[in-house]
Amino acid sequence: PERSTPRTDRADRLDASEPCDASHASPAQTKGTSSFGKRHSKTHTACRRCGKISFHLQKKVCSSCGYPGAKMRRFNWSNKALRRRTQGTGRMRYMKTLSRRFKNGFREGTQAPAKARASAAEA
Repeated sequence: PERSTPRTDRADRLDASEPCDASHASPAQTKGTSSFGKRHSKTHTACRRCGKISFHLQKKVCSSCGYPGAKMRRFNWSNKALRRRTQGTGRMRYMKTLSRRFKNGFREGTQAPAKARASAAEA
């Protein structure tokens, strides 16, 4: 069976009774790409206390650490956030020497007692 008329595109083949899908027909949807080009104002900047880009410029409050509040912002519902800034994640200038000093009885201003020589231990 040969066709006498050439095939037409889909728009010509649609019946008037069939509903038209308007979501594909409209080229001017303005929620996506064109809207992203308008985003050039900053809501957050670097926080003095935690250093993250979380300090809200209008509210004047850091969304990460709660600065300028006296207490650090922390919640138990976010275990990862607690893990990132818990004890042992920084330099630990005081804590890293504590176990060694405890082992030696917190001695200060004295010289460590001399260890027995290896040759004396063998004999």
